[in-house]
Amino acid sequence: MKVLVVGGGGREHALCWKLAQSPLLSKLYCAPGNAGIADVAECVAVAAEDVAGMVAFARDTAVDLVVVGPEGPLCLGLADRLKAAGIKVFGPSEAAARLEGSKGFMKDVVAKAGIPTAWYRRFTDMDAAKAFVREKGAPIVVKTDGLAAGKGVVVAMTLDEALKAIDDMMGAKVFGAAGDELVIEEFLDGEEASFFALCDGKTALPLVAAQDHKRVGDGDTGPNTGGMGAYSPAPVVTPDREREVFERCILPAVRTMAEQGAPFTGVLFAGLMFTKDGPKLLEFNVRFGDPECQVLMARMDSDLLPVLLAAAEGRLAEVSLDWRDECALVVVMAAAGYPGSYKKNTVIRGLAAANAVEGVTVLHAGTARNAAGEVIATGGRVLGITAIGPSVEEARTRAYRAVDALDWPDGFCRRDIAWRALARRS
Repeated sequence: MKVLVVGGGGREHALCWKLAQSPLLSKLYCAPGNAGIADVAECVAVAAEDVAGMVAFARDTAVDLVVVGPEGPLCLGLADRLKAAGIKVFGPSEAAARLEGSKGFMKDVVAKAGIPTAWYRRFTDMDAAKAFVREKGAPIVVKTDGLAAGKGVVVAMTLDEALKAIDDMMGAKVFGAAGDELVIEEFLDGEEASFFALCDGKTALPLVAAQDHKRVGDGDTGPNTGGMGAYSPAPVVTPDREREVFERCILPAVRTMAEQGAPFTGVLFAGLMFTKDGPKLLEFNVRFGDPECQVLMARMDSDLLPVLLAAAEGRLAEVSLDWRDECALVVVMAAAGYPGSYKKNTVIRGLAAANAVEGVTVLHAGTARNAAGEVIATGGRVLGITAIGPSVEEARTRAYRAVDALDWPDGFCRRDIAWRALARRS
């Protein structure tokens, strides 16, 4: 089978790394890819959000399956355009991708499906939004309705923070049109985790849970990022809780989307808060998390390709997945200054030494090669040092051993990935 993976981050390297192991695979393309992906796939110079270019490439090379990594192309209707061209695709339609593309739409679906979540209100008027916040008080959560690269959420601990968020999002338009509408919702207290399921429009196949680290600094300090590390399994998500999340959050969403005429095909990512009243849904995303995908692929003990194909063909009920009992952990290496402005084109050395550490795979995100053939950093999040081990402690030890083998003075990472799991064990 010929497969095209869309995207060029750490998530897509993890998917390519896993798909490359399939005996069913004859050719693997990735568009646009990165320096690490180039070791396992042919990278193609088509931007992820160039929908017409992506469809033309898939058609011209007669690929059998397209696997879409990021949410952007999905919200632009890439899956619809591929299907119209007769190409099988793993990823939701534009209508179904609104679960991530519009937080207001997502909350309405969740309410209709009876999924436990925070109370909320949608606003298109700034004064009305401010009046609501003054009435409710803080802490409270303010979100842009549209996509804002994971940065359009403010957990306001004071009234002033909430009012400033409304001014920034709706008044100053710091996230552009994404802030034309706001969702204001209840602050939930508890422990966060991520749960994933593959869907084929009719049914769903649960994956496993993971826990990520959003803030840039040790001890969960500093601004939010795309994610600085993750690990799986997540001790907060016990087997009983996994079943509860699948039955109370995932299946009702799949049913409701089908009833609304937008059946969901692809991966459904539930962001959850485990409160004293049980799990509550924070958000749905319509793609694998990044960096959670890296630890899921490390733990998956099955061939990924036939499972993604079964989802694309609407026959997910025919397949199953096996998982390794071991723990997987990823430490994200980012460019100094991230998530603010950071230096680009710095050379990264020591990759072979890092990859040689037992149980470690170095997955690339924002990387390329310079004219001399050296790997350089081109993005904010640059590498995902992914390790597997018999315990979370051992996986973490291996990952940091690999981090220390790297020679990249312009990079940094958090040194406390999996602190919640370790605190729970002690």
